[in-house]
Amino acid sequence: MTKRNTQQRRRAIVELLAESGEVSVDCLAQRFDTSEVTIRKDLAALESNGLLLRRYGGAVPMPQEMIADPATDKVSDRKIALAKAAAELILDHNRIILDSGSTTTAALLPELSHKQGLVVMTNSLNVANALRELENEPTLLMTGGTWDPKSEGFQGQLAEQILRSYNFDQFFIGADGLDLARGTTTFNELFSLSRVMAEVAREVIVMAESDKLDRKIHNLELPWEQIAVLVTDTGFPDEAVAQLQQQNVKVIRV
Repeated sequence: MTKRNTQQRRRAIVELLAESGEVSVDCLAQRFDTSEVTIRKDLAALESNGLLLRRYGGAVPMPQEMIADPATDKVSDRKIALAKAAAELILDHNRIILDSGSTTTAALLPELSHKQGLVVMTNSLNVANALRELENEPTLLMTGGTWDPKSEGFQGQLAEQILRSYNFDQFFIGADGLDLARGTTTFNELFSLSRVMAEVAREVIVMAESDKLDRKIHNLELPWEQIAVLVTDTGFPDEAVAQLQQQNVKVIRV
């Protein structure tokens, strides 16, 4: 199934839902001559975009009270723009790492459906579950380790040991703060696993909005010398770009 056909089918599902008020997995599978597994992935993707609400065996329209406030749409649109730009850096069959605990990196997940043959390592159950919903489902690797509810990911020495047994093309991570003098900063005190992720990846890509610049956060997560690319928005100032370029960091503004 091509990307275009997938998009057309999903648009048709939304149109059918608007007409009938309810759709079922088995009827949709028959209508589009595809498997129920594919339809469930379609419904999951449409639900993640706020276009419907899944119910047992099918889906219904999203209740009005659950539709996001338009005031938050600009932030969401900005994260999606960053994710699309970051996804352009991923080649088919790349081996990548996705960190837990970042809404910005979570926005990257739908973009992975356009890639073929990916291998994805993560320490996040949420990320793992989202990857399983993709039509072009990548090969999924989990770090294991000890569950940390604060970071919503697995942490610890076991996770680090497992990571060190692999090598990867790219590591994608968000940031709580951007310190031009030091690197990315975080509120979370458990950041040693992120550093190991950076060590085992050929290229580290940070996705962070410009409003993270110069936040006063004590914990240094990744120094700039470990970071290859910063994907940010057009609010990131020219002088900051120049300063990071001196540290061999490529800045992509979208």
